[in-house]
Amino acid sequence: MASGPRTGLPAPDFTLPGGVLTDDDFARRDYTLSAARGRAVVLAFYPGDNTAVCTKQLCSYSSGLETFEGLDAEVWGISPQGVDSHESFARGHGLRMPLLADTARETARAYGVTAPGIGVRRSVFLIGPDGVLRWKHVALLGATFQSLDTLAQQLSGIGTP
Repeated sequence: MASGPRTGLPAPDFTLPGGVLTDDDFARRDYTLSAARGRAVVLAFYPGDNTAVCTKQLCSYSSGLETFEGLDAEVWGISPQGVDSHESFARGHGLRMPLLADTARETARAYGVTAPGIGVRRSVFLIGPDGVLRWKHVALLGATFQSLDTLAQQLSGIGTP
């Protein structure tokens, strides 16, 4: 596994296709990390749509979006599945955060979270409003995930520059 970006340094920029479910509309667009400057961004890499742990993780983050918004943060889910799969996943579970398609795993490679067999390691990166990586957690096995409370605690220390 590559080491990926280091905390305290600018996070690797990327643009990925994705979409977000709002009411009954799944709005598709490209998401660029540098375009989100001014707000913190939580990048939640996950191995796959509609898998047991990934579903629990993203449902937890989606139901806690108000907590993230209260900390002036966005949450983006990133996995290797395509946007059509993400739309089905979002609709099936009422997920309200953008889900991004890293089908070539280029962004996962830039963040050092590719893994043989599962494709992508379950990982979370907290990017400050200034585009600097402030905190990260990369799981070895991925059977559990970082809780909403843990992420909120980490985010509360980031603040706006």
